[in-house]
Amino acid sequence: MEEFRNQEETEIIVRKAFDELCSALSRCDDPDLIGEFLECLLTPTEKREVSSRWALVREIAEGTTQREIARKMGLSLCKITRGSRELKKENSPFRRMIEQYRKG
Repeated sequence: MEEFRNQEETEIIVRKAFDELCSALSRCDDPDLIGEFLECLLTPTEKREVSSRWALVREIAEGTTQREIARKMGLSLCKITRGSRELKKENSPFRRMIEQYRKG
């Protein structure tokens, strides 16, 4: 019972920290600072994974075929299909972030 309660408390702490992180990033208008922060926050593997996901959804949004993305980026079709599905969702956060980036 104690372990379950601790896991629940941990999830609350983690969720709050995630919300704080999102808020801090949304307030920052310095791309260099954000880049430096992410370099400190993420391991090289995490940075590569996050960047790869961003690149693949941008490619899908540009109309690149899934097979071409798989060939160019060395990704599985399964990962690419997941990104494609997310982009097709109504009010997709992926699509909205791509639109924010393009406004830049």
